[in-house]
Amino acid sequence: MYLSETHIQVREMARAFANDVIRPVAEELDRNERFPEEIYTQMAETGLFGIGVPEEMGGPGFDTLTYAVVMEELSRGYSSVADQCGLVELISTLLVRHGSEGQRRKYLSDVTTMKTKVAYCITEPEAGTDVSGIRSEAVRDGDGWILNGGKIWIHNAPVADIGFVLARTDKEAGHRGMSIFIVDLHASGVERGTKEHKMGQRASQVGALTFVDVSLPADALLGEEGRGFHMMMSVLDKGRVGIAALAVGIAQAGLESALAYAQERKQFKKPIAEFQGVQWLLADMAKDIEAARLLVHSAAVKIDSGAEATKACSIAKCFAGDMAVARTADAIQVFGGSGYIRGFEVERLYRDAKITQIYEGTNQIQRMIIARELMKHGALE
Repeated sequence: MYLSETHIQVREMARAFANDVIRPVAEELDRNERFPEEIYTQMAETGLFGIGVPEEMGGPGFDTLTYAVVMEELSRGYSSVADQCGLVELISTLLVRHGSEGQRRKYLSDVTTMKTKVAYCITEPEAGTDVSGIRSEAVRDGDGWILNGGKIWIHNAPVADIGFVLARTDKEAGHRGMSIFIVDLHASGVERGTKEHKMGQRASQVGALTFVDVSLPADALLGEEGRGFHMMMSVLDKGRVGIAALAVGIAQAGLESALAYAQERKQFKKPIAEFQGVQWLLADMAKDIEAARLLVHSAAVKIDSGAEATKACSIAKCFAGDMAVARTADAIQVFGGSGYIRGFEVERLYRDAKITQIYEGTNQIQRMIIARELMKHGALE
């Protein structure tokens, strides 16, 4: 087994947390679209946030493979909760890699303990997949900056305390004219839009943010001016591994539900699990989930080894997202008409799965990246 004793111990801890704390309330969270702050407090106390923060910075110092394992297990409980783990991991990784000592001291501990809720603010009406289309702008104002612009579909926007905001600092410099700012979302000039009501992952809070002449101090700039696009891209591979693992967790929960139902539900005086048509659905779910899991773990290991991982991460994210949508649909098929009814877990899982084909780069973009990497490096490793 390639998982170390530490990986297995962390997996069992995350699995128990998902089974005991998350899964029992997942349907209620989905129904009420509620931000489960009490769960996130427990996750912080258990050490399930900031998984990759080095020990010398106060974290556990776990590798990307551990992160992938935790994301899958949390997602088995409810992917909205796993999504929060992924967001905190992305932000803490940015701080570890690019933050100044003062910024890490000010924010890192509070972010990973959920004392400070964060948002990663990139997407705009004209800039989704094409980040070069962003129009938010920060201009110099003495030693500080003045921020204007707007963001949409931002995870945690309705509840976040600080936002990591990508904005233009040089209109003429293209990708090299973007910078990331740490913005107090309670400051004057910050306006929050209405919370969006989503198809799936409904407990994840998503909304818009508008910045009108927001005054930023000099130390709001993360890293170097003009390096925002590069910094954002530097965490994308890890982010895609996280979403891929989340997709695997959704599909795994669907398989577990479908298998249990097939063994209990009787037609023609025997469990439907004894019918070949149902067995094939279950078998296809199992084999594709295992394939996706191995792709995710392989990509994580490449990141941890320092090898070129972009193609592997895009393959894992693309395959896992498509797999989760297809195989949760199969889980509904096993349930028949019951699976189409609200209140059955598989109905929610199907809705939750769809976004994994969209965020952290759509699966169409992942295919473009995979093809680009093939043309650049060839088909052989």
